[in-house]
Amino acid sequence: MADKSKPSGAPKTIPARGEGTKDKPWILKTPSGQSEYRAYRDSNASPPALVVTVGSTELRYHLRCLDDLHAMLKARNDWMFLGSADEQKPAAEGTVEGWARSPDNPVGGWYGLKKGLRGRFANYVPPVLGALGRAEVERNPRNNRMRAL
Repeated sequence: MADKSKPSGAPKTIPARGEGTKDKPWILKTPSGQSEYRAYRDSNASPPALVVTVGSTELRYHLRCLDDLHAMLKARNDWMFLGSADEQKPAAEGTVEGWARSPDNPVGGWYGLKKGLRGRFANYVPPVLGALGRAEVERNPRNNRMRAL
């Protein structure tokens, strides 16, 4: 059951610099605020991708994840725990990470596109939705949640 209480000090959006293009990617921070990363939309990729760069590591997620996650959160109409986990670790049910791997989501499984780097969806995609003004994401050291705006 979701906790409907108000977040402690969470901003409505997560600040980002950049435009979300390859030349001017968004510069974001993970929900915990401990790590900075870059993200951009690559509509020309096959399939179209949200490209995330953390240090020298590049992760790719189906670009439609932005619309699909927002739609799921809108339908839920409540807070949802992020539950970020690496691909090799199980994701908790009822979390954003669990949804991003579920055979019941709109893509029928993983939103991550590169085997071995398909996890951590809940660490990198929610801040993008926050930067777009489509979601509210908590920014606490642990156990962060999000909801659609």
